[in-house]
Order: sequence, then structure tokens, then C-alpha cells
Amino acid sequence: MLKALYILFIPLISFLYQIFFGKKLKEKTPYVSLFLIFTTLLASLSILFSKLHNKPPDFESISWLSTGSFKIDLGIYIDGITGIMLVVVSLISFLVHLYSIEYMKGDSRYSRYFAFLGLFTFSMNGIVLSDSLMMMYIFWELVGLSSFLLIGFWFEKKSAANASKKAFLTNRVGDIGMFIGIMILFFATGSFNIETIGESIKSGAFSSNMWLLTLAGLLVFMGAVGKSAQFPLHIWLPDAMEGPTPVSALIHAATMVAAGVYMTVRIFAFLTPGALEIIAAIGAITALMASIIAITQNDIKRVLAYSTVSQLGYMIMSLGVGAYAASFFHLTTHAMFKACLFLASGSVIHSMHHSLHELGDHSTDPQDMRNMGGLKNKMPITYFSMVVATLAISGVPIFSGFLSKDAILAGTLSYYYANHGWTWFLVLAGFGSAAITAFYMFRLIFMTFHGKPKNEKIYTHIHESPLFMTFPLILLSLLSFALVFTFPSFNPIDYHGWFYDTIGYAKNYAGLDMKIVADGIHHAHYEAMFLSLFVATLGIFASVLFYLFKKIDPDRVMLALNSLGLYSLSFNKFYIDEIYSALIYRPFMWWSSIASKIDWNLYDQRFIDGLGWLTLKISDKSGKADYNWLDQKVVDGAARITDFFGKKLRATQSGVIQNYVLGGMLGVILIIIIIQQL
Repeated sequence: MLKALYILFIPLISFLYQIFFGKKLKEKTPYVSLFLIFTTLLASLSILFSKLHNKPPDFESISWLSTGSFKIDLGIYIDGITGIMLVVVSLISFLVHLYSIEYMKGDSRYSRYFAFLGLFTFSMNGIVLSDSLMMMYIFWELVGLSSFLLIGFWFEKKSAANASKKAFLTNRVGDIGMFIGIMILFFATGSFNIETIGESIKSGAFSSNMWLLTLAGLLVFMGAVGKSAQFPLHIWLPDAMEGPTPVSALIHAATMVAAGVYMTVRIFAFLTPGALEIIAAIGAITALMASIIAITQNDIKRVLAYSTVSQLGYMIMSLGVGAYAASFFHLTTHAMFKACLFLASGSVIHSMHHSLHELGDHSTDPQDMRNMGGLKNKMPITYFSMVVATLAISGVPIFSGFLSKDAILAGTLSYYYANHGWTWFLVLAGFGSAAITAFYMFRLIFMTFHGKPKNEKIYTHIHESPLFMTFPLILLSLLSFALVFTFPSFNPIDYHGWFYDTIGYAKNYAGLDMKIVADGIHHAHYEAMFLSLFVATLGIFASVLFYLFKKIDPDRVMLALNSLGLYSLSFNKFYIDEIYSALIYRPFMWWSSIASKIDWNLYDQRFIDGLGWLTLKISDKSGKADYNWLDQKVVDGAARITDFFGKKLRATQSGVIQNYVLGGMLGVILIIIIIQQL
């Protein structure tokens, strides 16, 4: 447990150090954070090795808040899944730190950038180690804050500021649903602990109202819809590329977007078949839609952003069809090749930016692939690393994506065979996305690295990136090979490698028979593998014809598709942002304007200002009554009377004894007369 606490809090120490002392060391400051994150990587590897081959989990918790029957415990839960995820987060975070030393050099907020990276890593480790939904939710919100800070790091750019707000607010929509779902589970089971909730469901906590468990599962899953950018809350992730490119690698590969999939893996035990069916549909829609959008994008980072959305859809769809292990496997392999792709794109952008700076050209977009071409000779390490990662994401044999994507597709195919009906769409989305992914990823490779340079002047100044930027590319490209995940077994069908042996078998207490799911995946695997290879080959071949050999003119195809409105549909992202603008943003702003006018023109100016005018009038009359009558007549009058009698009485106090004797005698005489009268 000490190692787990070390992994959790060391990145927080990095954050605090950079905030308070980072500026003093200037350019040497990132090495402190780099060392601290490297130590968390070593500790994470140590935990993973201790959990190899499905060793029993370790867990420990403390009471955090207790009022009557309401109790919240915070604790740590470590099993094989935790160990793998900790290594993924620590490794990608370490490589992003290393890469950023060179990429962010010269930035005016250099130390602050590394501080935010530390906060991000701390928040993600908190999610991974959490044993309860409440603790996970706390760190969930911290991840949201961290992403806001990093996406909007260059906040002086309006686009970056808007992107950070869009990410933050979009995720709040999902998080509201997640919180409601957590509270439903708590009031039904009396606990926030994930294992305890599972055992309560197994004991029949929802036996009389399974619909409530379905609702609770879907509401908690809403948090994953936001964090993992699933339809219809996927709109924030492509805009998140406005942050520094290493941040994109961190967000898209190992942290924020992986949090949603990881959380869904953790709550898989109490997701009902009905909830899983909806989850599968959402994942399929996301995977297919995002891959279609990626085809027409020209910004190198935007292509990769929509690729991430599509791959996350794969993972969510896999969970929905019950292929629990395949989903988490793809999360792990995707972290490696997607981080490689983003960091490689950053290498290209970095070189393009410096080339344009040397030319004094501030109008050319360094991220637009139409300004590139022929870079493979100038940037061989970046090129070969990106090709390896592209082969992996395309599902080509001997690369990691071949194993994980095929497992997902096998699960999808077996789900269709078991259920039929509408589930044919899942098969179409799965295999269709695989073909499209291979097409647009090789389109990116050919447009960026092959052919003739689009601009000879820019090309002349292009050079390979420094070692701190190329070393992460080399390591991540090596980790994109299948051997890394299948060792010591090389059988891609039975999956007896360390990964599957470590995560163990999934449990589901809500009605899903995992043995039937596992048997279905096994029987469908060969068919899925051959279909996957076919569609991947088809996608790559089409891309070669279009963009390498140029046998087909993309512009002519674009015009043909545009006549049907299909190109515009893809290029404009299915008009989702415009639909939201028409149905949500503009009506909201209109109602806000109406409310403002009612508040200002009617409530403030008529009612509040009217009350103010009336108050002033009453105050004026009250003031006059107080001054002219009460003060001058009553109060001042009483004072004048007192003064008059005081002056008269003062005359009797002359100090002459004879007068006092005479007065006394007169008083005595007066008393005698009164007595005689009585």
C-alpha cells in the first residue's frame, strides 16, 4: 500500500514544487518533475509485476466522513487491472514530460506547464487506485479541472480558451448524470465501495426493480460518455487539440479519455444486459461517425483527435457486447500507438513551426497536411515511428492493434450471432470503422511524408526533432508491436499472454452470463480475424490508390460526393455543433436575453427602482416630519420649556442667607395655614 500512496502523491508533490519553486530553476525545472514521474513509473512496474497472473487484490480503506448512517470511506484497491493502468498512465506521463522539455522550451509559462502535468497525473492515478465510486468521483472532477488548465494553457488564444471551456462544460453534463447514478446505488446498497455494491447486487439488492439498476448503471456511464467523448458528448475532444501537442498525447492516450473506459470496466459487474445494449449502441455510433469525419479533415492533429473518438467508441462498444477483456486490452494498446501518433505529429508540427519561423512566414498553418509532403527523407525517425503506430491502429498483423481490435470485432460478431435483430449495426460499425481507419490513417501518412513537398522553401528548413522528442517515439513504436502483449505466449487466438492472465475474468452480477460471452468470442474469432484483415487491406489499398499512386483524383471524388451532400456531412462533422447551436445554445442565449430584459427593464427599472423611488419619497416625508415636527416642536419644545423653568428656578438660588430664611419662614407659615384649614 505504501507504493500505491507513493504513486498517488508524488505527482502532487511535482505540482506543488513547480508552482512554488519552479521559476527559480528556469530551464532545469522540468528535470525535477521528470525524475519524480520516473520514480512513479518504477513503482507502478513493481506493482504490476506483483500482480502478474491474476494474483489476489490488495485493498485498504479509512473512514473519511461519518454522520449517523451516512458513511464515506476512502480507500485503495489494487488488482491486475490497476497494475496495468498505473503503468500505462505513468509511462505515457513520463514520456510526455521528457518530450515536453524540448517541445515547450522557451515558453513563458514553462514551469506552470509541468505543474499542470503533475496535477493531471495525480488526478488520473487517484481514479485508477480508487476503491469506491465517491473517491473516484472526487478525482474525476480533478481530472476535469486539470484538462481545463492544460487545454487552455495558451489562454491568450481565443480558440484555446473556448476549447477549455467547451471541454469543462460538456463534461459537467455527463458528471451530473454520473453523480445521480452513484447516489441511486448508494441508497439501494448503503455503500459507495465498488466491491460492496457488486456483492449487494449479487445478494438481490435490486431483484424487485432491475429497471432501477439499469437506470443507475446508465447514469454512472454518463460520466464515461463525457470523459471518453462518446456520442452525443464527443464534441469537446477534437477541440482539445488547442492545447500543446504533448498535452493532446496525454489526454488522448492515457489519462482523461481512458478514465471513462476504465470506470466502465470497473462498474461492469453491475451493468445489466439492457444497459449494456444501450452502451454498445452508443459506442458503435461514436466509432463509425468519428471515423467518417476523420476522412475529410486536413489538420494533422484533428485527424488524430477524431481517430481517438472512434477508437474510444470501439472500446465502449466492446464493453457493451460483453467483451470486457478486449475493451481493456485495446485501451492499453491504444495508449501506446496513439501517444506515438500524437507525439510524432507534434514532431512534424515542431519542425514545420521552426521552418516557418526561419522564413518569417506567419500565415501558413504548420498543422495543415496540405502544406507538407515529402518529409520522410528529412524526418526518418518520426516517419518510421508514425508508420509503425499507423500499422498498429489499422489492425495489421504483428502489431498490437491487430490483437486488440480483432478481439473487439470477435465480440461484436458473436453478440450479433446471439441476438440478431438490430445488432447487425454493431457489426457494420465495427468492421466499417476498421476499413475507414486504415484509409484515413494512411491518407495522413501519404499526405505528410510522401510525394513532393508542397512548399520547397518550407521543406528546405525541415529537420528531425531533438533526442528528447525522438526517444519517446522510438520507445512507443516498439511498444506498438504485438510481441509486447503476448509474451510469453505467441498465440493470438487463445490469448495466454501476460496481459490476459493478469486481468483475470470479468464478473457480472446483473444478469450477463460471461461464460456464454467468452465461448461466443472464441468461436467467432477466426471469422472476425479474416474479415478484419480484409477490410484493413481494403482501406489501405484505397488510400494507396488515392494518395500514393494518385490513380484516383481525390478532388473529383470529393465533388461527386459533395453533389450528394456526403462530403459536406463529413467535413462539417455531421453538423452536430450546428445542431447544438440551433437547439441549445441559441435558444438558451435567447431565453437569457429575455430573462435579462425582464430582470433589467421590468424587475429592476419598474419594480426595484419603483420601490426605490417610493422609499425615497417616504424617507423625504419621514425626514421632514422628524425634523420639522418631532425635532423642532416636540423635542426642541420640551427643551425650551425646561430651559425656561430652569432659568426661573435659577433666580431662587441667589446665595443670600436672608432670602433662604425668609423663604423657609414663608413655607412654615403656608404649612400652618394648610393644617388649620384641614
